[in-house]
Amino acid sequence: MKTIVFSGAGDSTVLSLVERDLPEPGDGQIRVRVHRSGVNPTDWKRRSAGDPGFPEVTPNMDGAGVVDAVGPGVLSHAVGDRVWVMLAAHGSPYGTAAEHTIVPAAHALPLPEGTSFDTGAALGVPAVTAHRALTVAEGGPSRLEPGALDGRTVLVAGGAGAVGHAAIQLARWAGASVVTTVSSAEKAALARAAGAHHVVDYTGGEPAAEIRAVAPDGVDIVVEVSAARNAPLNQAVAANHATIAIYANNGGDTAAFDIRPHMMLNTRVQFLILYTVGEAALQAAAEDVGAALRDGALPVGEEHGLPLHHFPLERAADAHDAVERGIVGKVLITV
Repeated sequence: MKTIVFSGAGDSTVLSLVERDLPEPGDGQIRVRVHRSGVNPTDWKRRSAGDPGFPEVTPNMDGAGVVDAVGPGVLSHAVGDRVWVMLAAHGSPYGTAAEHTIVPAAHALPLPEGTSFDTGAALGVPAVTAHRALTVAEGGPSRLEPGALDGRTVLVAGGAGAVGHAAIQLARWAGASVVTTVSSAEKAALARAAGAHHVVDYTGGEPAAEIRAVAPDGVDIVVEVSAARNAPLNQAVAANHATIAIYANNGGDTAAFDIRPHMMLNTRVQFLILYTVGEAALQAAAEDVGAALRDGALPVGEEHGLPLHHFPLERAADAHDAVERGIVGKVLITV
C-alpha cells in the first residue's frame, strides 16, 4: 500500500511517500481503507517533535473510509462498513495518511449513508475536543443531546477554527445560545454560517460590552483556544459558576488570572486534551457526535462555515504546511 511516513522529528520535509506491506488487524482492531485523512495542528506538532515509540510512523489522527478487514474478537464492525476514525495515530504507528490504517474497533464510528467522507474526516479531534469542552461544567451536562444546553450561553473563542466550528454546531444542536469571537469580517461570515447566534470581532470596539449586551448575566461555558490572550475578556463576561474550558495554547503558553474576581464567581478553569482524557470520555463524545451527525447538525464546507482544502496523498507535506500556517478551514488529504 502507499503510505506517508516519517522516522524523526522535523519540518514537513521529513514526510515521505513509500510503499509498505498491507498491515493486518490484531485482536480488537479493524483495518480501514482510507478515503479521506484529516489534518489537525496536533499532527504537525507531533511530527515536529518526533515519535520515539516507533521506528517509522504514519501521521494524522482523523479520517474516514470503509472497513476492509476485522481482527479477532471484533463483533461491532463488518467489512464494507462506512466509518469515521478518531485518534488513529495515538499510541500507534498507523495514522490515516495512507491507503489503509489499523485502529481499535472502538475508535471507528459509523458514518451514515449519504454523509460524505469529507464530513467524516473533519470530525475526530475537532468534534471530540468541542464535545469535551461543552461537557465539563460543574452543573453539567456530561452528555450532549437536543435540549441538554437549554438556557445556557456558550462563548466560543475563535469560531472560524475547526474546533470552534464544531463547538458552535454542537452547542447550537444542544440548545445553547452561542456567542463567538472572530478577528475579521470573513471569519464572522463563517461563524454565522456555522450557526452562531451572535458574532463579535475582538479586534475592535468593546468585545466585553458586546457580549454582555446579548448575555447580560454572563456566559456559562467558554470554549477557549487562547487563554493567555483572552483571560481579561473571559473574566469580564463570565457568569456565576462559569467554566472556562481550555483546549489549546494559541497566543502564549502562560496565562494570568485575577484570583478574587474569579473566586467571587466560583469560576472553574478546566484544561483538556484528548490523549489522556480516558476512554469513557472519548466514547461518550463519539456517541453524542454520532447522534448529532445523524441529525444533520455537523455539515462542512464553506456554506456551513468550514471551507475545505483538499490535497492528494503525495502532497501530504503541503497539507501539513497549510495547517501549520493557520489556513482557515479544514485540510483534508484525498486518499
